[in-house]
Amino acid sequence: MHSDKDNAQRRNRMAVLARSGTGRLRELWAALDLAPSYRVLRGPECGLVALRGRIGGSGEPFNVGEATVTRASVRLEDGSVGHAVALGRDMDKARIAALVDAVCHTSETATLVDARIIAPLQRELDAADETRRQETAATRVDFFTMVRGED
Repeated sequence: MHSDKDNAQRRNRMAVLARSGTGRLRELWAALDLAPSYRVLRGPECGLVALRGRIGGSGEPFNVGEATVTRASVRLEDGSVGHAVALGRDMDKARIAALVDAVCHTSETATLVDARIIAPLQRELDAADETRRQETAATRVDFFTMVRGED
């Protein structure tokens, strides 16, 4: 059974993988040179998920629409199972993310993956977010009301 800390690390790891670009993920995965033998349990396959929203964050939920996702599940030779879901139709990204999830069932490999794949991707995502924040701030307009001096 996994601890809350393990679950939080896995949740963070999968969130970073979901936001990353396929090319960069493929590059970092290849550089790790793990290449485990695995069997595909499910997918990669594309489907739709319903998106729900709330007015003001606290109102009644309503259906916003649907989004295309790709999911994959793999089983390594040692029995470790990995799952992944990626927004869009990127089957390669979902398969690699599922492999990353599966190999991270051992703490030694998880530490290696976190250092060589997740940390660089997180830094790149943070830098892109900061750039986007700065670009948005540069175009920000502050509106104010002037009071006329009429009696």
